[in-house]
Amino acid sequence: MDLEGRADLMCNLYSNTTTQEAMLRLVEGMTDRAGNLTPGEVYPDQLGAIIRHSSDGLELVKARWGMPSPQFALKTERDPGVTNVRNLSSPHWRRWLGAEHRCLVPLTSFAEPRGKGKGNQWFASTDGRPMMFAGIEVRGWTSLRKVKDGETTDDLFAFLTCEPNAEVAPIHPKAMPVILIEPDDWQAWLQGAPAAEFQRPLPDGSLALGDGAT
Repeated sequence: MDLEGRADLMCNLYSNTTTQEAMLRLVEGMTDRAGNLTPGEVYPDQLGAIIRHSSDGLELVKARWGMPSPQFALKTERDPGVTNVRNLSSPHWRRWLGAEHRCLVPLTSFAEPRGKGKGNQWFASTDGRPMMFAGIEVRGWTSLRKVKDGETTDDLFAFLTCEPNAEVAPIHPKAMPVILIEPDDWQAWLQGAPAAEFQRPLPDGSLALGDGAT
């Protein structure tokens, strides 16, 4: 779902096959509070690994993919969540753009739908460097995600999108996720540098196309 609350198939599936130990090595001094993480594909409303601020530094935790939807977008009490965010000027999103709500979302590949009945196009790094979505998160949010579950209180996350690069544009011409591959950018994002400065695509040639998750 996009930032205006409309259904959007853009990047609603990604894969993270990096081991827990390898994720911990990516960011120095990070505390592991994620419990057991199962490598593999992550769909909307499922739990994914994120790196966020804690009282004693950074921590690796699990959170539910999908930030709270804008109120005007909800037709019922149920809020399925918003998986990716584009309009940074929206008051709904501005409250979560500060450093305290910034997070990184580790990934090894992400998918864009090719079209009805054509499956997904997967994208991974051409050089194997670790990738992170530029994410935002909120903790202890109470909402009705699924009617059968009733109200639940969850830690939630989503990530930013931007214009697509040359690899993504033929499949999804409107947008691609904001992906950070430089450790300096990871730190700058977490420390609260202006969000709009990160809303740029990966350089052309950075992504390899594949038929499945990596």
